[in-house]
Amino acid sequence: MIPTTCQQTNGTSRLDRGVSPVIGVILMVAITVILAAVIAAFVLDIGDSVQQEAQAGVSIDVAGQNVTVQVTSMGNADYVELGGNVDETVDDRLEVGDSLRLNTDDGLEGASGTVTAIAVIEDSDVRTTVGSQDYDFR
Repeated sequence: MIPTTCQQTNGTSRLDRGVSPVIGVILMVAITVILAAVIAAFVLDIGDSVQQEAQAGVSIDVAGQNVTVQVTSMGNADYVELGGNVDETVDDRLEVGDSLRLNTDDGLEGASGTVTAIAVIEDSDVRTTVGSQDYDFR
């Protein structure tokens, strides 16, 4: 007669004895892989290669024949400059609290276009667009 149940030794069956070493090996391999990935990240300096984006709060409003740009906060940016269809003669280095009113007679190139606010971090020359507004005065 063939036994249908396994004999028990110390409260565990013969079938359960092999489970614990297998789980232990799997956990050791997982820990080794994770540890190798962390060490590789530090050695290869992966984390420092990501550049920080420039941040600033800007409000751009179109009313009548004017476009008004106001800087409300600087975040980590050193200043905000204007781009798009803004005349290059405009002093566009803006800081917190600065407000600039542009129109076709003073600062805007053409009766339609786009005014773009760009936050700048000088040390790393990072430029990030933080606001943009289209205008059409035709």
